[in-house]
Amino acid sequence: MNAPVSEHIVKSYDAELQRLTQEIQRMGDLALAELEASIDAVVKRDSEAAEIVVGSDGAIDALELEVSHDVVQLLVARAPMARDLREVMAALRIAADIERIGDYAANVAKRAISLNQLAPVKPVHALPRLAELAGELLRDVLDAYRDRDADAALLAWARDEELDELYTSLFRELLTYMMEDPRNITASTHLLFMAKNIERIGDHATNIAENVYYLVHGSRIGQIRRKGDATASTVLHGPAAE
Repeated sequence: MNAPVSEHIVKSYDAELQRLTQEIQRMGDLALAELEASIDAVVKRDSEAAEIVVGSDGAIDALELEVSHDVVQLLVARAPMARDLREVMAALRIAADIERIGDYAANVAKRAISLNQLAPVKPVHALPRLAELAGELLRDVLDAYRDRDADAALLAWARDEELDELYTSLFRELLTYMMEDPRNITASTHLLFMAKNIERIGDHATNIAENVYYLVHGSRIGQIRRKGDATASTVLHGPAAE
């Protein structure tokens, strides 16, 4: 194989990997926008806006399918090895995490529609801070993926404990609110599920961080992340939160 042909193949392969990265970035941008819009719909009690969020989730699903298709094409056509194989597999895994993040944001919007049928409740004020922190984590890990920055990914990975602790605090506040007045139970239950969905967004952001770290170093993060979520013994703590 002469040099010009070899150089062309390398450039073509790099372009395909770059396309994967761009698709992931688009998915991440959409997921962040969904999260922000869903919380805005909660705060403003705007059911129409919440309906728009629910309806927009299909765009993320479509992009995940596009990523999956491109990954299969790369695996078949290029048979990547070592770092290149990690690039391709990381894209597939990160796309799956972002798709789940979009689902959780849509779940928040669905709950907002139900919550808006009830009288306003005080603990709503704590939800935006929880979502803001989850959004920061997601933005940081997406930037780490774009830059192939394992150190930045590790920093974001460690910050999920802060999100867990904030979730636990809100969880306890809502339980207290329900015990003070049984009339608050229905609304507070919606908020509990919203909070759990947002906490799960943080978990998927840490998954992305772990994949970025593995992509760069070819090894797993060599420590166990402490979980700050102290609600594991309750019925509301589960893998899907819905």
